[in-house]
Amino acid sequence: MNAHQSLAIGQPIERFEAISRAAVESEAMVRFAGISKTYPAYRGKPGVNALENIDFAIPRGSITGVIGRSGAGKSSLVRLINGLEKPTTGHVIVDGRDISALAGRELRLAQRSIGMIFQHFNLLSSRTAADNIALPLEIAGWAKADIKTRVAELLALVGIADKHDRYPSELSGGQKQRVGIARALATRPSVLLSDEATSALDPQTTRAILDLLANINRELGVTIVLITHEMSVVRQLAKEVVVLDAGRVVESGHVADIFTHPKHPITQSFLAEVIGDSLPVSLASRIVAEPSAGGQAVIRLQVRGAGAGDTLVVRLARELGLDVSLLSARIDEIGGQHVGSLVLGIPLGSSGRDDAATRTLAFLSQHQFPAEHLGYVA
Repeated sequence: MNAHQSLAIGQPIERFEAISRAAVESEAMVRFAGISKTYPAYRGKPGVNALENIDFAIPRGSITGVIGRSGAGKSSLVRLINGLEKPTTGHVIVDGRDISALAGRELRLAQRSIGMIFQHFNLLSSRTAADNIALPLEIAGWAKADIKTRVAELLALVGIADKHDRYPSELSGGQKQRVGIARALATRPSVLLSDEATSALDPQTTRAILDLLANINRELGVTIVLITHEMSVVRQLAKEVVVLDAGRVVESGHVADIFTHPKHPITQSFLAEVIGDSLPVSLASRIVAEPSAGGQAVIRLQVRGAGAGDTLVVRLARELGLDVSLLSARIDEIGGQHVGSLVLGIPLGSSGRDDAATRTLAFLSQHQFPAEHLGYVA
């Protein structure tokens, strides 16, 4: 019987629960179960509760962003995944193994299945690009011929086959990070941790590196965990996102859901930095606080799906009998879905009353379109 089959009559409920848990674990590459991490007092400095009540799963084969401000607990979280730290309480399950319970040789073997990309590359200056990539294979005891073949494969995969014999000092920042990515993939890991891997790069290079990671995820099926403080990175690459604040998970879910329905203030602040005010200057300068006869109420809302904005405008016209104006629109692809920010003009009529705006907001709320009333234009 598999986890999706029915229980036979009289089968113990404990058996059903065990099957259900197994199904959940099989779908998760990384699972945090009841995690807390406390650093003890040191040299007169007080102890720190870095993580509290962490309980979430990272789906197998996914690209998941873990985002938070400085001090949110991101570094502690990533060090728990690769076994460099032990939790104070709870368990970290990576690919079915409780990595928090491993030590010595068992831990070192498990760590070979967890690749790591660093913000500042961490390449050995005395080694060529090829030799840097070869290092984890040498440590793992691979034969020289196999190392040579594997290194050539990886250099081609990350697009720098011609940089085989170049030293780090001869490489650009983007090329160094490609070497770092190739090195992280050397032992064929099932999990790839990206710890602020694009923070030291310019925007154009960042986009290229994120495109490379997306390609690696598609081709190799490796689970990627993005540790970052930049929502723009999450927006471009991730499908799932976990938001950390003061050591706690304050919000998580599909990236498109979080972008369109942010609940926690810290998430809203991250999104404001990325999206900003979507109003054109020419429109924003005309918005006033009080309605006027013949003017329009200005309502901004979020929609999801290709063509959803056009469909919504038609529905408002048909179901509410309104002559709706589309004042501004912005459509992005986030987490593989189209997400739009629309600014609508709702007619006030000759009386200047905003009854139509009230009805529109009620309609949008009823159909779960997040919306806000920005004011009025003449």
